[in-house]
Amino acid sequence: MTEEWPDRLVLVGAGKMGGAMAAGWLDGGLSPSSLTILEPNPSEDIARLAASRGVALNPADPAPPDVLALAIKPQALDAVAPGIAALAGARTLVLSILAGKTIANLEARLPHARAFVRAMPNTPAAIGRGVTAAWASPEATAGQKRWTARLLGAVGAFHWLDDEAAIDAVTAISGSGPAYVFALTEALAAAAESLGLPAELAMSLARGTVEGAGELMRREAETPPSILRRNVTSPGGTTAAALAVLQGEGGLDALMARAAAAARARAAEMAG
Repeated sequence: MTEEWPDRLVLVGAGKMGGAMAAGWLDGGLSPSSLTILEPNPSEDIARLAASRGVALNPADPAPPDVLALAIKPQALDAVAPGIAALAGARTLVLSILAGKTIANLEARLPHARAFVRAMPNTPAAIGRGVTAAWASPEATAGQKRWTARLLGAVGAFHWLDDEAAIDAVTAISGSGPAYVFALTEALAAAAESLGLPAELAMSLARGTVEGAGELMRREAETPPSILRRNVTSPGGTTAAALAVLQGEGGLDALMARAAAAARARAAEMAG
């Protein structure tokens, strides 16, 4: 076993998120010979990745790994677990990104495993700009936690949590958050059309504005978003008029709070 990377890693599920993680691991320095992918319906991208990098894809009898990473759909856990239970031994770290599935859920379905990490990444991991937060069970060793930080940090920013219950809140904010930003972009484009702009121009303006604002926040990482907002807002100007609506009673703050609460509640419901 190496300090940075596990010697044997099995990834179960290679959809968009699993595939993004696999590519990020390989680009970050994981040896292709260390990675095995189990995906019954591999996309062309995953098949190409495995073939070009020399990664084992769906071997008949994979060896029990140091890390068993679960990236399947949460609702598929019951069906998949019996087929992978033998891979999760006492020395295996089970790393799950299954929304709503608690450590207790995983322990019940993978009874021979002892150490678990529950994580929530988001889709910008596909371009190395994801945000992931994770909680480790008490049985996880310091070495296993270092592997976790290395694996999840390879696809973006990584944070440890002090409480497993916080995962549902993370799911509601960063896990689901990219969809909120895309919805905002759609709404901004629709507003542009309502003001008489052509649809193509409206979407171009909306996308460019969201992309540019995000990049400005990245480059001005030490400047709070509230300051960046004020920098754009002249007293009595057009932006101030719009923000009076967005930040008024029942506006964006209250709407976002309700949306996040609904997402967190759904994550809790999925734990069963």
